[in-house]
Amino acid sequence: MLAFVQIDPWLLEIGPRGTVETAPGVIVETASGRKAGLDDIVRAAEGRRFVLVGEEHDNAEAHLWQAKVIEALHNSGRTVIVGYEMIQRPEQLGLDLWTLGKLSEPAFLEKVNWQTSWGFDYGLYRPIFEVTRKHGLRNVALNVPRDWVRTVGRTGFDSLPEEVRSQVPALDLSNESHKAVFTALMGGHPPSSPNIYTAQVLWDEAMADSAIKYLARTPVNDKTVFVVIAGNGHVMYGQGIGWRLEKRTGEKPLTIVTVSSDAPTRVARGAGDFVIGVPTVR
Repeated sequence: MLAFVQIDPWLLEIGPRGTVETAPGVIVETASGRKAGLDDIVRAAEGRRFVLVGEEHDNAEAHLWQAKVIEALHNSGRTVIVGYEMIQRPEQLGLDLWTLGKLSEPAFLEKVNWQTSWGFDYGLYRPIFEVTRKHGLRNVALNVPRDWVRTVGRTGFDSLPEEVRSQVPALDLSNESHKAVFTALMGGHPPSSPNIYTAQVLWDEAMADSAIKYLARTPVNDKTVFVVIAGNGHVMYGQGIGWRLEKRTGEKPLTIVTVSSDAPTRVARGAGDFVIGVPTVR
């Protein structure tokens, strides 16, 4: 029998070596190890086209911090666009109507198929959507339909119909650092099929692709910043979505992760440019 070593995904040796300590409600800039504030995040985002803010999906405090980052960037004079892992490309119209104030909250949730497509309590995410509506920020559906990902996980990318495969970029499966993050998040166990990793790459490639395509078809300026809201696993260590954005655009995103713990916690410096501690969900 093979023995598998469970590796803490927050302590991987990817990127800068060493660790920093965070705690609930504390922002830490990993390059310096010092405590920081939202103004530090805003300054670090200057000149960046992409800001990725990770979450634990069921953690309300993580979503509050995401909303705070979005509003801080807006208040600093940035033209903020927000993209969501939670919403699939076919539901883009629902996001547009929400931004324009043309949908009530219940109608919005129905229009984007929130319950069937995502399923986590919308109340957790309400602060983010209220901020974008308050300031009239553009919202973008980043994800592809879940059945695409499920199909790839079961039978591989080539099993998708050609008309589907043509809607996403070629999948780059060569990133060993991304594989290390994926394996750690899987508890150190290799997946039962290599198709499962391919499905994860499809997810990340497609979300990066959605952001890039949106920016290509919409007016932007030097102050435009695209904020990606996604699970920590899609953004940590600059892998997942961030690696693919940088590969295609040459622009390195700013990465922020939210770490759940009720006590001071050590986190690898490479996990993100900023680490925000949030209380554990009870």
